[in-house]
Amino acid sequence: MFNFRTSLFSAALLFCQCTQNNEHQGGNKQQATHPDDTVYTYKKPSPNGIGKLYKDREIAKVISFSGAGWLERDTRNQEENVSLAVKYLPVDQNSVVADIGAGTGFYTFRIAPNVKKVVAIELQDEALDYLKERAKTLKQKNVEVVKGTEKAPNLPDGSIDLALMVDVYHELEFPHEYLQALYKALKPGGKVVLLEYKGEDPEVPIKELHKTTTKQISKELTANGFSFIEDKTGLPMQHFLIYKK
Repeated sequence: MFNFRTSLFSAALLFCQCTQNNEHQGGNKQQATHPDDTVYTYKKPSPNGIGKLYKDREIAKVISFSGAGWLERDTRNQEENVSLAVKYLPVDQNSVVADIGAGTGFYTFRIAPNVKKVVAIELQDEALDYLKERAKTLKQKNVEVVKGTEKAPNLPDGSIDLALMVDVYHELEFPHEYLQALYKALKPGGKVVLLEYKGEDPEVPIKELHKTTTKQISKELTANGFSFIEDKTGLPMQHFLIYKK
C-alpha cells in the first residue's frame, strides 16, 4: 500500500538538502532587516526562517527554483490529492486567476483549461523563463507570465477573480504589503485561496515554518480586510482556505 507520509518524508529530506546546498552557495538572498516600523518585529533567525515576524509568526525562507523537482515529483498528486484541490477552486470559464508563486506551473497548467485566463506570477527569473517556455510547449495561450515583487503581484486594480497561493504564503517577505496590493488587484467579491500544510498536525513531515495553522492565517488575512469563508476538508496534509474581499 502507498504510504504518502513516508513517501513525502523521503522527498522532503531530499528537497531540504537541495535547498540547504543552494543557500550555502548564496542562492537564497532573502534576509531580515530592522527598519523602524510597527508592522513587523525581529529576532535571531531560526534555521529555516528570516528572523522577521508578522503577527507573531516567523516568516520562512524562500525556497529557490533549484527545488523545482520537488514541485513536480511523481507522487505529488497522490500525496496531496491535487485533483480534489483543483476541483475545489471557486472558478468558472469566465474567471481570471492569479497563481502567485507559480513555480513550475504545477497548478497553473491544471487550472488553465477551466478558466478564461491564468496569470502565473513569480519572482525568480529562472522560474519565469521556465513558465514561458512551458506555456509555449503546451500551447496554453491563456497563460500569462508576470514578474512580481516582494511587496506586490504587479497586477492592475480590479483585474482578477481569484488569487491562489499553494504553499507560498508563509514565505512572503512582506505579507502585510502583499495582501494590501492583492486586495486592490481583486475584483469586488474576489477570493483568495491558500493551500498550506497543516501546522496543527505534527505528523505532516514538513519543516515547522513551512506549515501554518488556520488560526494564524485567519489572523493575518482578516487584519488586511479579508473575510474567512471556508476551510474545505478532504486534503490529506493541507488546509484549503477561502477568503473573500
